[in-house]
Amino acid sequence: MKILIAGAGEVGTHLAKLLGQENHDITLIDGDKDRLAIIRDNSDILTYIGNCTSIKDLTEAGAAHADLYIGVTPEESGNITSCMLASNLGAKRTLARIDNYEYLLPKNKEFFEKLGIYSMIYPELIAAREIAMSLKTPWARFWWELCNGTVILAAAKVRKNAPIVSTYLYDLALTDKRFHMVAIKRNSTTLIPKGSDQILPDDILYFTTLRKYIDSLPELFGKKSFEARKVMFMGGGRITMRTIQQLPQNISIKVIERDKERAQALVEVAPSNVTVFWEDARNTEFLLRESIADTDAFLALTGNSEANILGCIMAKQYGVKRTVAEVENIDYIAMAERFDIGTVINKKLIAASKIYELLLRADASNIKSLTIADANVGEVIAKPNSKVTKKLIKNLNLPSDITFGALIRNGEPMLIDGDTLIEPYDQVVVFFLNKSLKVIEKLFN
Repeated sequence: MKILIAGAGEVGTHLAKLLGQENHDITLIDGDKDRLAIIRDNSDILTYIGNCTSIKDLTEAGAAHADLYIGVTPEESGNITSCMLASNLGAKRTLARIDNYEYLLPKNKEFFEKLGIYSMIYPELIAAREIAMSLKTPWARFWWELCNGTVILAAAKVRKNAPIVSTYLYDLALTDKRFHMVAIKRNSTTLIPKGSDQILPDDILYFTTLRKYIDSLPELFGKKSFEARKVMFMGGGRITMRTIQQLPQNISIKVIERDKERAQALVEVAPSNVTVFWEDARNTEFLLRESIADTDAFLALTGNSEANILGCIMAKQYGVKRTVAEVENIDYIAMAERFDIGTVINKKLIAASKIYELLLRADASNIKSLTIADANVGEVIAKPNSKVTKKLIKNLNLPSDITFGALIRNGEPMLIDGDTLIEPYDQVVVFFLNKSLKVIEKLFN
């Protein structure tokens, strides 16, 4: 597939490298020649120095022959305009990164498609929804609802006192049918588990389960469920405001913003349950005065990854049970995990999830790139006569980096095991490490 990406910032560069792993023909266009030179010297990605809103530059960069054009520059207007131009030149599909929620409303979908803009992504909004969802289940590191919320993919860290510590997975499968293990994150390695694998303290277990089993699972990991009633935000940017809009009004919220103008703007639009402070969240005296020790959740969502990680570490030291950090520097994600930061948000990986949906030719949806696990999860529909419908799962000889977690059949969710036979039109939850998209297409088409 020929893909043209406009914008060699962090999002565009990450996407180009990620999609390049799938052996797509990638070209990256940007006006900054020095930035492109660094990318060109460190990868096989083709680059073009130019303006993505110039018809001449788009033509020379190959927009007319692009299967997919992606506009992910920092400027929303430039992304919208360039998608329109690329589509008019002949690009088969386009995707624009946007900052305006109104553009995503269903009533505007047809309007933008007529303009040649087929998909749009607002990473801050998706991040806000993830954060709000994580606060509803603060015992879990990760929470993702699939199949209209009937199937849950979750992750939780195993405490030393957990009853499942030292258990082998084949024993667990025999005694506990409430969840299905799909991956183990152990230190910096992600494992697709086998029956002979043993659960160790501090493992992060990724598992699928059904909604009816959720309340009984925290104790297995040595945890207690609790409600996040008092929440403190470090940083008052767009993700913070979008998250607040997703949260119920009965939660007490404090927002700490060091920029005076932004703090004043927040005061004007914040609901009544939100108190905004013009202050530096690294000021320990201020935090103590505002009762950080009684706070249920601390969310560090500034544009500075290091500050966010340090803010969460400090909150943990004061006894805050739930922390969330926005970490845009991918190299810092592993460090955030070592410091026991609960949930890590990364907009680049959020954007990558949307791109995966467009690229997967199988009937797939709700693809999610997992920040901590270096893996992906999605829903894929099994087509009639596809390979996955021919044999029991245990006889499919699946690659070591792919596993199935659950499925929906005739509207009914069910967990699966090696003796499950996938039927045509089953909606299957697939967990896969990177570089596996083509294998999934072969299995389900």
